[in-house]
Amino acid sequence: MKLTVKLYATLSHYLPGDATEHAVTVDVEPDATPFSVIDRFKVPRESAHLVLVNGVYVAPSDRESPVLKEGDTLAVWPPVAGG
Repeated sequence: MKLTVKLYATLSHYLPGDATEHAVTVDVEPDATPFSVIDRFKVPRESAHLVLVNGVYVAPSDRESPVLKEGDTLAVWPPVAGG
């Protein structure tokens, strides 16, 4: 199935060279999970602080569950530093 992956801020360097506007469309297995996709891009799990599927927050405990569907957008942000 196809989905869009968006990696923001310091995570954007994990995207392939053909990515545009922090996003790339990829083919994944039908049982893909947010973490399996994050792992595919070699993003360290501890760097995947904020994870959204179609704009809806996915808690860390749910990132191993197959919540992804055809056409979804998985967006990931790193932890924010500073204060």
